[in-house]
Amino acid sequence: MVLDVVLESLATITGVVSSFAMLPQIYRIFKRKSAKDISIWTYLYMLVAGVIWVLYGLNIQTYPIWVTNLIGTLTMIGVIVGWFLYGR
Repeated sequence: MVLDVVLESLATITGVVSSFAMLPQIYRIFKRKSAKDISIWTYLYMLVAGVIWVLYGLNIQTYPIWVTNLIGTLTMIGVIVGWFLYGR
């Protein structure tokens, strides 16, 4: 029981922190106004995967899964928007 709470807490913290991994990329795209080296297909694939994980987490009502993937999905959208603005 205690182990479950500890693991869920660690999973949530780790997921939230790792979900922000795209923020430096987003910052760089918008600061340089360039996304020409970004592979849009990679980020679109990751976006679809993130949305599926959010839906799965909501379906099984597991907070760490849907919240952390929602944050990650939003950061993917940031990169994709930057690509549409500056990458083509």
